[in-house]
Amino acid sequence: MLESLLKRKPRGRHPYNALNAAFVRNVDRAGRYCDGNGLYLVVRPSGSRSWVQRIYVRGRRRELGLGGYPLVSLKEARDKAFANRKLARDGGDPFADRRRAKGAVTFADAAARVWEQLHPAWRSAKHRDGWMSTMRRFVFPSIGGMSVSEVNGGDVLAILVPIWHTKAQTARSVQQRIGTVMKWAVAMDLRNDNPCDRLGPVLGPQNGTVRHMRALPHGRVAAAIDAVRASSQRPLVKLAFEFLVLTAARSGEVCGALWNEIDRAGRAWTVPASRMKTKREHRVPLSGRALEILEAARAHGNGHRLVFPSARGKRMHDQALSRMLKMLDIGAVPHGFRSSFRDWAAEKTDHPREVIEAALAHLVLNKVEAAYARSDLFERRRRLMVDWAAFLSGEGCAPDAAPR
Repeated sequence: MLESLLKRKPRGRHPYNALNAAFVRNVDRAGRYCDGNGLYLVVRPSGSRSWVQRIYVRGRRRELGLGGYPLVSLKEARDKAFANRKLARDGGDPFADRRRAKGAVTFADAAARVWEQLHPAWRSAKHRDGWMSTMRRFVFPSIGGMSVSEVNGGDVLAILVPIWHTKAQTARSVQQRIGTVMKWAVAMDLRNDNPCDRLGPVLGPQNGTVRHMRALPHGRVAAAIDAVRASSQRPLVKLAFEFLVLTAARSGEVCGALWNEIDRAGRAWTVPASRMKTKREHRVPLSGRALEILEAARAHGNGHRLVFPSARGKRMHDQALSRMLKMLDIGAVPHGFRSSFRDWAAEKTDHPREVIEAALAHLVLNKVEAAYARSDLFERRRRLMVDWAAFLSGEGCAPDAAPR
């Protein structure tokens, strides 16, 4: 009954300075007494009295305790209530100082905890670094210091709207990463909702143009390999690039390749699941030219366990190949050569689609088809990769040379 009484809103016109010092000092009936401008004197059955202000902060109705009487007088309570209303009207947050005093979790703190929890499972070092870099550039300047419980849809929109169309991919990444932090906050009972879930209709569709990875027509790939061979780049970088093209592999798979993954007798390279995008082990058939590249890499590697180590003897960074292509003015990115291979296989060969897709380590999306696709089509893929190597060498689809 008392709680219902304390929450009851007075009827009629909103009062203004309705209470006086004598009433506040002498009232003994339990209840909630309105002074005006959202300020209330709460009297409990025990006789204790305290001040409470009902106020809208950033679009949400909140109740803020202003202290007990007589420690806080009527005049002091009115002054505090006025200052709070003025701050809230200007877009500020009267709760901010109190939260900081209590050590409330800021959005930046929450994002750091989320990153610490998630990043060990991310395979790409570029993604690990870019996640927090994006936050520091686009998000933290606006809401990093705010309590994660107080960030609302308007705050997120203020970040996304300026870049939603001009930096479409970045904007989607920012939205997804903010949403991930909000999901963590919900799971930790720091808030009840994820404001990112409601923004789609407000942001609207982005430009529908899909930007694919830059790739060369398959007829120009051999010339790109020749340009790389003739360049002054580090030998292991040049060898890694040609190996990437010949195997239609991804940069991370090639840069992290280890000698214990190479089976020269079986002419195969087994990429572990930990380095595959699909999280499934992938066997790659090696053509004669791919085996020659491995022999050259061994001569330059000085016994290192990595097939293509960096100049400092560590794992070669994925960007090493991209930087080389850019310096040589080759109009493609490393990943684009997978597209070149895919186009060549579809347009210039009679190899079945499932063999081509298996060579690219693509998952079968149809669940029924996947249930019956138990074979990795290795020997059929070997013939495909031999034909690819022959095409790049200018020999058409000539039989592959026997391994040395």
